[in-house]
Amino acid sequence: MKIADQIYQKFNSGHKQLFLLADPDKFNAEILDSEGFKSISDHVDLFLLGGSLLSASSVEKTASTLRSKCNIPVVLFPGRSMQLVENVDAVLFLSLISGRNPEYLIGQHVQAAPFLYHNDIETIPTGYILIDGGKMTSVQYISHSLPIPADKTDIAVATALAGKYLGQKLLYMEAGSGAENSVPAEMISAVAKATELPIIVGGGIRTAEKANEMYAVGAAAVVIGTAFEDNPSGIEEIIKSIQK
Repeated sequence: MKIADQIYQKFNSGHKQLFLLADPDKFNAEILDSEGFKSISDHVDLFLLGGSLLSASSVEKTASTLRSKCNIPVVLFPGRSMQLVENVDAVLFLSLISGRNPEYLIGQHVQAAPFLYHNDIETIPTGYILIDGGKMTSVQYISHSLPIPADKTDIAVATALAGKYLGQKLLYMEAGSGAENSVPAEMISAVAKATELPIIVGGGIRTAEKANEMYAVGAAAVVIGTAFEDNPSGIEEIIKSIQK
């Protein structure tokens, strides 16, 4: 079954999904061999693999490690076409629809398309919506793109609907890696209600309480990244406390 079909099947059945974000520049593969990780691996729906400043070789190496040590699907979350690799289960084909930089609306996509076509890699059209999380993030800096203000729910809803009408199958709302504030609950709720698409939420989710709040207001999946990198010994407690 394709990864997109798995995500939709779980979404339609009401299963709350958990994604772990692995940044090859920061990822410690030893965590995969720990008893703590093994005890919670069944709770993880997939690994997202990505970061702002990566080479294809580092992405490929991390993807190989993840696939050799566990049965969790590995989905590429690319910042640029140069990060594409073959040894992943799927690629989020991201359009940064909250921004106005054509490079991340179509430019990188044109460069990526031949590689994806010739390697027959599953692509999942995904509208990427960056929300102001209280500080400048790597995504904002690299993409030269302003985030949607956290108090502008109407703009977020209009942006998400535009993504849906353009044919995007998922929406990824985030405040950026290491954000001080997560995406506002009322914004997630409004976008989920208007679009009826699976909403992935990331950035600033460091506790089970925050993850549960995101699920309660309409997130189909939450992404834990910084907490996974900074506190690998505590991730077991966090994940086991998430009410899926």
